[in-house]
Amino acid sequence: MAGRVRQAVADATIALIEADGALASSVIDSDVAIDLLRVKIEEDSFQMMALQSPVATDLRMLVAGLRMVSDLERMGDLAVHVAKIVQLRLPQSAAPQQVLPIISRMGSLAEVMVGRVEHIIAANDLDAARALDEVDEEMDRLRRESFTALLSAEWSHGVEPAVDTALLGRYYERIADHAVSVANRVIYLVTGEMPNADGQVS
Repeated sequence: MAGRVRQAVADATIALIEADGALASSVIDSDVAIDLLRVKIEEDSFQMMALQSPVATDLRMLVAGLRMVSDLERMGDLAVHVAKIVQLRLPQSAAPQQVLPIISRMGSLAEVMVGRVEHIIAANDLDAARALDEVDEEMDRLRRESFTALLSAEWSHGVEPAVDTALLGRYYERIADHAVSVANRVIYLVTGEMPNADGQVS
């Protein structure tokens, strides 16, 4: 599921940068597979809870897994939101040239973060999970930078591109937030302790 989400985020960003309507449509269509995976994982988890009455570590794994698939599905939905903005502004690019490098970097970071989440889930890699906060800080910095650009006196692209830029920044920032949430769930799964807002366990 994380692999599909990573691909959706990557494709949505390419579609945005290249104003590729066909690729944007592919991102939207592929979201069905992500949603179906969430349903299957949830059904399997609930069946295990009902039939096996798991306790301790097993129960923690199921609860953490349910939270993680919710985050992953939401990341897929956010990639769809990016793709829909692409479609809305065709044949033009939804991101003006002035902010395209910032938005492009945010898209690349989002893909990196989902890719790391894919590894973190597979390997229970606590170091990688904790290090994700640093990447999230760069995402937050880029979001602030995009706001500075669209609110500056040099902005000459009008209201609609400003709204698009603000939304795109928000979507990528939220993908990053969900990636951190998944990483924190893995930390909880392995250690039994949930990191707080500062990345420390509590």
